[in-house]
Amino acid sequence: MRVKKIVLAAAITMVAAVTLAGCGKKSSSSSSVTTTGSTSGNYQGVIENGRYKTSKARGVNTAQNANVYNLKAFESGLINVSKLVFSTKSYIFQEGQYLSSSTLDNWLGRKTSSNPTGLNPAKGKSSDPNPEYIQQIEEQDYMQQSGNSLKLKGIVIGIGVNSEYTYQKTTDGPNYTKNISNAEVQKQGKLAAAKILKRLRARKDLKNVPIVIALFKQASDDSLVGGNFFAYSKNNGSTISSWKTLNYKAVVLPKASDSTSSNSSDQSDNSNFTNFKTQIQSFFPNLSGVTAQAQYYNNSLSGMNITVTTQFYSETEIQSFTEYIVQAAKKYLPNGIPIEIKIQSSNSIQAVVYRNSGSSSYQSHIFSSY
Repeated sequence: MRVKKIVLAAAITMVAAVTLAGCGKKSSSSSSVTTTGSTSGNYQGVIENGRYKTSKARGVNTAQNANVYNLKAFESGLINVSKLVFSTKSYIFQEGQYLSSSTLDNWLGRKTSSNPTGLNPAKGKSSDPNPEYIQQIEEQDYMQQSGNSLKLKGIVIGIGVNSEYTYQKTTDGPNYTKNISNAEVQKQGKLAAAKILKRLRARKDLKNVPIVIALFKQASDDSLVGGNFFAYSKNNGSTISSWKTLNYKAVVLPKASDSTSSNSSDQSDNSNFTNFKTQIQSFFPNLSGVTAQAQYYNNSLSGMNITVTTQFYSETEIQSFTEYIVQAAKKYLPNGIPIEIKIQSSNSIQAVVYRNSGSSSYQSHIFSSY
């Protein structure tokens, strides 16, 4: 299922860089290596010879994903897992430097005589192939300053595991889909984790650093939200020590009228968003859609990304609508969590309204049409 989606690369490959870069403040660690400034709660990144230090496997995950929401959830979620182990106050983030594009391409392939390091099983029968379980892998490095240099103090590896597998029995034939059970997702993720940990420990320069491995369950290709990390393990040796459960989930709002939830918080969040949606639609009826991706951690709402699709034709309409969105967000949307509201037409982003984590006020920006 490793569908190539290179077209997504321009929009996605620098997600981590945008997240980590702050207001431009730099602190010197040597004549050629500096660090970005950081906003509250985020990591500083590494700048080398005046350039952001990019991953050795840059673009590999973008090429593997047919669902952009999986890619975004994977990258942002892996940062959140890293924060559970490596404090943003004590560690500096560096894009992965130990796993190359060719290495990850081989690992994400099927195991064959020509590719013995493949983490996915041989295909088997064309009419009933074995699933490709492992869909994406990402490395993040965590550094600390030591004199005039940066020293590696930890590695985080994210492993994305498919929840379904799409295949064709014959070339250009119809697509068939195999659902992969939750138990099988966990099993295959943990098997891959054990192999990857052993391979990393075989490297002399990685024998003694802590290695965290986090497992991610991919959403289906047609899902409007990405998947979730469900377990992680911090390891000082060459075998997995133990797994800690992670309780993340993402849902689309508003929920369908026939959906039910025993969680009163979910119901309240859905009701609040529905009120927000109704309010802004009554202000300007030329809206093609208003939806949200709500993120939860330990059953508590932790963030919300809202998309409003419009049919505006003038700058004044966009300006007035954006100002009204700010007022409606203050009134109807929950406090204390980061919220991003993207206002777009079918062709472009027109405006954005956002509130950072811990802030009580919204900011907005309207994009010029020229």
